[in-house]
Amino acid sequence: MIAYVINPGTASTKLALAHIQPSDNPSLPGNIRVELEKREVSHPDLPVPFIEKLPLIRQEIWQGIKGWPRPEAVVGRGGILGPLPAGTYRVTQELSDFAIHSPYKDHITNLGAPLALEVAKAFGVEAYVVDPMSVDELLPEARISGFPGAERTSLFHALNAKAVARRTAYEVGKRFTDSVIVVAHLGNKSSITTYRKGRAIDTTGAHLEEGPFTPSGTGMLPLSKLLDLAYQYPRARVEQMLLFESGFKGLTGTADLKELEQRQDEPQVKLAVKAFVYQVAKYIGSYSVVAGRPDAIAITGGIARWFSLVDMIEEKLSWIAPVVVIPGELELEALAEGVGRVLVGHEQPREWVKP
Repeated sequence: MIAYVINPGTASTKLALAHIQPSDNPSLPGNIRVELEKREVSHPDLPVPFIEKLPLIRQEIWQGIKGWPRPEAVVGRGGILGPLPAGTYRVTQELSDFAIHSPYKDHITNLGAPLALEVAKAFGVEAYVVDPMSVDELLPEARISGFPGAERTSLFHALNAKAVARRTAYEVGKRFTDSVIVVAHLGNKSSITTYRKGRAIDTTGAHLEEGPFTPSGTGMLPLSKLLDLAYQYPRARVEQMLLFESGFKGLTGTADLKELEQRQDEPQVKLAVKAFVYQVAKYIGSYSVVAGRPDAIAITGGIARWFSLVDMIEEKLSWIAPVVVIPGELELEALAEGVGRVLVGHEQPREWVKP
């Protein structure tokens, strides 16, 4: 079976031709085998709403898939579609329209569903999205904050985190649905998530929520300092500072991880690295107690390629559980596996309902 995979990004869109087969291992009947032929198409990173990039990205995708054999399905990255359970969702016209005009947030992943639907219609096949960013499986008690009406929300790296959690469970000899896995996705945006029996029961979130600082983001701030900023500047300016002028960039002058790695012996950078390691370990530790002792801790994302830094994190955490490092991301693989489980009949697709 063949599926096209579409993962839109701000400056480029990753594509894959997925060859999907049922597993030939009788002891793993729920598994599938996926082989990917990957491509990437570039488009200008223009400072405009993402919906305005849709025509240009659409044109690049048609060029990118030229010459591929006919698919049996097309799968796109899920955007912010409202709170919903994890799974593979059939893309309807209603879902596509909602994603384009999402009332939650203008995000590049919102284009995944309409792009997949357009390509799928051209070939007369179904379109799907897998584990959208707005997957929400939090425990009821995890939603509660200390202020009535200010509930904690779930908006995180759901697609990559779940794929990494699955792979990590396998690495330590456990079934994903029988295990507790803590996943730290460390990149330009970060999130730390606890999976229990396949469900993401708690997460720091990946936007202006909680968690450690990032290359350019502030992470969790003391409330008094945040109030000082809120009363000193307009909201738009505060968000700009929190998201793009803080973290490693604010502490060292750069958010470039390669440059930071080269400068890691400088006192200023060394202290920032120690603080980052401290914060990551602290948050992973706290998320390691909400479901009982974890079977494993996974570290993924772009920062996971900074091996000396990851070694320091692992040194702080290895007493809790085995640490599995999976650098980068598995988004294309996760999309292909999600649609693959539907195509081979291991799962039924979910039907999206407008929130």
